[in-house]
Amino acid sequence: MSLFYRVGTEMLRRLPAETAHLTTVRLLKAGLGPKTGIIDRPELHTTVGGLTLPNPVGLAAGFDKNAEVPDVMLGAGFGFVECGTVTPKPQEGNPKPRLFRLPDYAAVINRMGFNNEGLDVFAGRLRGRHGQTGLVGANLGANKDSKDRIADYLEGLSRLWGLSDYFTINISSPNTPGLRKLQGADEMDELLERIAMTRAKLAAGGTNYPVFLKVAPDLSEADIPRVVEQVRMYALDAIIVANTTIDRPDTIGEQWKDEAGGLSGQPLFEKSTRLLSHFYDATNGKIDLIGVGGIGSGAQAYAKIKAGAKAVQLYSALVFKGPQLVEEICDDLSARLKADGFTTIAEAVGTG
Repeated sequence: MSLFYRVGTEMLRRLPAETAHLTTVRLLKAGLGPKTGIIDRPELHTTVGGLTLPNPVGLAAGFDKNAEVPDVMLGAGFGFVECGTVTPKPQEGNPKPRLFRLPDYAAVINRMGFNNEGLDVFAGRLRGRHGQTGLVGANLGANKDSKDRIADYLEGLSRLWGLSDYFTINISSPNTPGLRKLQGADEMDELLERIAMTRAKLAAGGTNYPVFLKVAPDLSEADIPRVVEQVRMYALDAIIVANTTIDRPDTIGEQWKDEAGGLSGQPLFEKSTRLLSHFYDATNGKIDLIGVGGIGSGAQAYAKIKAGAKAVQLYSALVFKGPQLVEEICDDLSARLKADGFTTIAEAVGTG
């Protein structure tokens, strides 16, 4: 990647975190994004939830909340891009400041609270992608003041059906009070049953689209078999492991221990990878997994794959390493596959 992007990344890091993010999106919309193009190599092809990806490195939700720059980010080399989280109604999110860089730990804490422009704007932008190539997913959430949060997910699914290549049901953010309760056994049963019924009606008109479930890294190991069984029962297509954590590991400084919000980046890597491995064991490799949490290098992306992921997603590492990271990870993955005697990503999945 050019010196221009390296210098730009360094300059953005000097701005307050949320200002830097908003500035980045504006610059990308102005055409100043990377021009790598989607990285498409035979050895990196992988299939997740029935979708064939040109490479396994995806952009996690949270970067492009309002579907403003999905094609620009595909142009940075990503194999797929997930936009959102989007809620039915626009909402401001939590009070500022709510986004914090932890450069000494290559980490981020956020308590954004699903700030977004709502489904109308989101759907309009996806509609405007008509004819564009590249896989773009929608991460669905619920409004903070909703009387029926499950209905919010159904509305998102219905309104964006036919506009998004896949859907992620995000019930794992720690920044909307009570949202993670939907990961409980009875609550998840109702949620997934209603999603399955809505999806069946929508698919009856033609194309079916994959639906993924995103879980929290703070999920207990004892809950994993139950979650896997519910995903299987209601025919979801993949599980994304995992969102940000409310834990504050000893590896971060004391000044951050009481900062509310979800922690992402390097301190999350070991915890999320361990959870991913447990999910792979529980699924017997029969449900596709996407690994998220602390990926900042090809070695870490490969570790997720060997732990059971058929694809990975990242976001926080871009804050510190810039857009050239995607190409670097893909180059490293190609080299590691070859060194280990694998010709495809599929051969490496779950071998760790």
